[in-house]
Amino acid sequence: MRGARSFVHIAGWTIAPDFALERTPTVVTLRDLLAEAATRVETRVLVWAGAPVPVMHPSRAEARQLMENLLRGTAIQGALDHRNRPMHCHHEKLVIVDGTVAFVGGIDLTDLGGDRFDGAPHLNAKRLGWHDVAARLSGPTVADVTAHFAMRWEATTGERLAAVAVPATAGHSRVQMVRTVPEHTYPALPRGDFSILESFMGALRGSSRLIYLENQFLWSVELVAVLREKLLRPPTDDFRICLVLPQRPNSGKDDTRGQLSVLKEADHYGRLLVGTIGPPGRKQPPVYVHAKVGVIDDELLIVGSANLNEHSLFNDTEVNLVTDDRVLARSVRERLWSEHLGQDCKGREPVEVIETQWRRSLSSAPPYATALRPLPSVSRRSSRLLGPIKGLVVDG
Repeated sequence: MRGARSFVHIAGWTIAPDFALERTPTVVTLRDLLAEAATRVETRVLVWAGAPVPVMHPSRAEARQLMENLLRGTAIQGALDHRNRPMHCHHEKLVIVDGTVAFVGGIDLTDLGGDRFDGAPHLNAKRLGWHDVAARLSGPTVADVTAHFAMRWEATTGERLAAVAVPATAGHSRVQMVRTVPEHTYPALPRGDFSILESFMGALRGSSRLIYLENQFLWSVELVAVLREKLLRPPTDDFRICLVLPQRPNSGKDDTRGQLSVLKEADHYGRLLVGTIGPPGRKQPPVYVHAKVGVIDDELLIVGSANLNEHSLFNDTEVNLVTDDRVLARSVRERLWSEHLGQDCKGREPVEVIETQWRRSLSSAPPYATALRPLPSVSRRSSRLLGPIKGLVVDG
């Protein structure tokens, strides 16, 4: 953003003007950075208008106040997007600079619900740890992300933004932008766009060796049905499903546990491994898993803002990236596993790491030697119904 030459565009669930993006040697807030950028280039911020009922956050009043605080005394342009279904939201997290670089992932520029300014090994004893993932994108696909923002901005403000030139090829990865846009939300997409769901369904159905998912939620009955079928009829002897989920999701804990119960009952061959992460050697504070990552067979990588629930796949606006760059997919998984297991996993076969380090970590007890540890469960009596039923209707 400091190097922007023509524009900076941000789309998010919510923003906090005083969120500190730099903390040493001096504090630099989001408002500081955007206000400076706005003196040189067009700077636009588009966020959800907030929940219509004040028991949910951010509320409409909170969203208005945050935007007013961001814009006051600056040249920043801001807009609140009301085009959402009742009880749903605009959930994507985008930063676009000059139409040549885009950041797409799970990170919100806020400390609402937890401080996103964190990194492994999450040893700050005074606050909840935060695990998140985003991609820095260069090349032709940036034009798709830029056009998506422009579509939403025009529908919200009436201002049509000039189309940007498609950037030149910038690397070796083939990358596709996929998104969730509910039908009847934007005039340009009357039938909506559900390509995030399509990308996950195709990837999971075609998997033969490994499904690795990090996500905040696991409510989607559509995706769980595919995972269940894979467990009942494993495509290969080495096939495994590895999940990393938060210990205490901010909502829907029983929904996720309910869907896990469905999977565990289908896991007749011991191919499902489910864990969470936290600081090694300590119980508290936990680490909140907010990442939205999928690695399939070390051949396909999916990263973005979408949770694995009905909201992200059908009802909220979301943006993900998908690439079939095998080198990148494997390196991302190896980097995450090395972090979670506290040892170098580069070059090792996934099933060997799973059957040694993963199983050992998931069978351990406090104090934990690695970040990866067992995920607390819920009673089966209640869990079997909670996921399939409440996962359809409860906001996340």
